[in-house]
Amino acid sequence: MTYSVKECFYTLQGEGAHTGRAAVFLRFAGCNLWSGLERDRASAVCKFCDTDFIGVDGDGGGKFTSAIAVANHVAARWQGVGGRRYVVCTGGEPLLQLDEELIAALQAKGFEVAVETNGTIEAPASLDWICVSPKSTSELKQTRGSELKLVYPQADAPPENYAHLAFDNFFLQPMDGPNREANTAACIAYCLAHPQWRLSLQTHKVTGIP
Repeated sequence: MTYSVKECFYTLQGEGAHTGRAAVFLRFAGCNLWSGLERDRASAVCKFCDTDFIGVDGDGGGKFTSAIAVANHVAARWQGVGGRRYVVCTGGEPLLQLDEELIAALQAKGFEVAVETNGTIEAPASLDWICVSPKSTSELKQTRGSELKLVYPQADAPPENYAHLAFDNFFLQPMDGPNREANTAACIAYCLAHPQWRLSLQTHKVTGIP
């Protein structure tokens, strides 16, 4: 299998339960809910994505012909001393490419392997951390995991649709864009009224880190 990687870089996790943790971000190219082209945004299932996942031309991007090659590339990006290595597989939709072979190769390099997925594809059981971020009307096939992180508000994806699912952590994250301030206030109000949910902020945007 050839793995298409948009970018691969060392940073701090900016969102959710692992906010502030050092990690290599392994961003795969491609998604099943939007082409990534602005001309298709209005007709996409996910209309609010703020990520460039087209091609392999980003920092650390490229095409890799084996799982070992990807794992070696990720290991070369790790800059930390001490502590357990951590890699966040994201996209686009990483589960279009992330498979058991690659997970095993990354774990063999000492990495705890996390995925950030839209939940439309079942995640391999060998993953160490599963974060699901439901999008609009898409069918959720991954209904359990470590963390459910819902971008809020989505008119057709209210939190009550997911509160009963088997996740260890539940987060609301304000939708970015021109209404971010109002969306943040709405998230705060919802979390205060429904303590099952916690607030997740995109701290990487606040701090200016990648």
